[in-house]
Amino acid sequence: MSGETNLQSLLANMQPDLLEGEFVFCSVSPKTFDQLRIHPIGWFREAEGITLIIERSIANDEGLDYEFVSRMITLNIHSSLEAIGFLAAITRKLAGAGISVNTVSAYYHDHLFVPTDRASAAMLLLDELKNDST
Repeated sequence: MSGETNLQSLLANMQPDLLEGEFVFCSVSPKTFDQLRIHPIGWFREAEGITLIIERSIANDEGLDYEFVSRMITLNIHSSLEAIGFLAAITRKLAGAGISVNTVSAYYHDHLFVPTDRASAAMLLLDELKNDST
C-alpha cells in the first residue's frame, strides 16, 4: 500500500496531532540497550551508540541521560517514503519561526519532535501551512 506523493495534497490533507507526554533522545551502548527492559517509541543504531526516543518519564525512571525534551506531532496522512518536499516544506516553515524539529519518517506517517515549550506554536504553524495549501 503506497502513500501519497503529491506535495500539494500532502500539505492540504495532513492532520497534525500533538501527542500527550514529553519525549527525549538518549544514546546508550549496545550492551546497555540489550539490558534495558523498555519499549522506546523509536531507536536507531549509529557507530557511536544506539539512539533511543523514549518518554521522558521512562528515561528518568531508568536513570538515563537525555537531550532535547520535546513533544511529538504525528502528521496523520499516509505519506509515501518517496514523497518529495513534504518534510522540507514543514521544516522550512518551523525554521522560519525559530522552532527546531527532529523528524522521523515511518512507514505510514511522519513524526515531528519539537521543543516542549514551542509545541503549541508549531501546531499553529502547521495549521497555517495546511490552510495555505488548500
